[in-house]
Amino acid sequence: MVELPQRVTRTLRDQAGVIARGHAIEAGLTKSDIDRLVRRREWVRLLPGVYVDHTGEPTWLQRAWGGVLYYAPAGLAASSALRATAGPGWRPHDDAGPVWVAVASGRNVTERVGYRIRYLAAFDKQVLSHTHPPRMRFEEACLDLVAITRSELDRIQLLAGACQSRRTTAHRLLSALARRSRMPDRRWLEAVLRDIADGTCSVLEHGYLTKVERPHGLPRARRQNPARGSNGRVYRDVTYERYDQHVELDGALFHDSPTARDTDLERDLDAALACQASVRLGWGQVFGRPCRTAAKVGTLLAYRGWSGTVRACGPDCDAK
Repeated sequence: MVELPQRVTRTLRDQAGVIARGHAIEAGLTKSDIDRLVRRREWVRLLPGVYVDHTGEPTWLQRAWGGVLYYAPAGLAASSALRATAGPGWRPHDDAGPVWVAVASGRNVTERVGYRIRYLAAFDKQVLSHTHPPRMRFEEACLDLVAITRSELDRIQLLAGACQSRRTTAHRLLSALARRSRMPDRRWLEAVLRDIADGTCSVLEHGYLTKVERPHGLPRARRQNPARGSNGRVYRDVTYERYDQHVELDGALFHDSPTARDTDLERDLDAALACQASVRLGWGQVFGRPCRTAAKVGTLLAYRGWSGTVRACGPDCDAK
């Protein structure tokens, strides 16, 4: 059995059981030692010149370390960088999918099976080499993932989720976006981030704003309006203050506990006790039937004194 030097043991511990051949030699092993470890199946080749210290299926983190070491100098990119940053709490990444690795532009590297390459012109500024494993800055990785995501809804959710994770803010994402010379749908992304910065901090809220309220000419509402409820301060999703009408957006798909659902129902009850009108809308009403929803909200506002009219958002609108 090969006795591992302390530096090798420490490196394996710090790198989730993954080590590069060159690093192992620098830490005191010989080429013969490494070959013996592989022959005895104590180490298994993960990529050429990169080994993992067990024979089982490598974890996502071990595959990530393998890619960073194989393509070094490199860092995790796009969804892989977010996965490494966010951990299991917020996971915008399929663990079975390819690991994205960033390298400096101008390098000529070959994509291995299970890995995708992202070339960066400003590699030194965009990659944090001191993190474990090295990765792109959170904002840069988030924008990278948004750029390769086709669905408008999925893009909004990525941006809202990034901000709600408290690992960044809409303003920081806007600053990162401004530094990029190229970005698809830049104006649209800027608008989404400005809305998030103003308090529209969920996909459902943004959908109500851009699919129901604005295009159908409903009056401008106040968002995340603080109010006092039976359990202390609460925040109303959408408030038409002049007409004393609340719209609560029920994102039950993202409630993480019965307590969150109970809090929403308590807000509705508090509104009823205060003689305020409150309606609760869900995903189908906002994204599936926005025109009909606008017509119904317009009717509710008319009952409470609104003199405006709901307008059609296009030739196929059924809000009328």
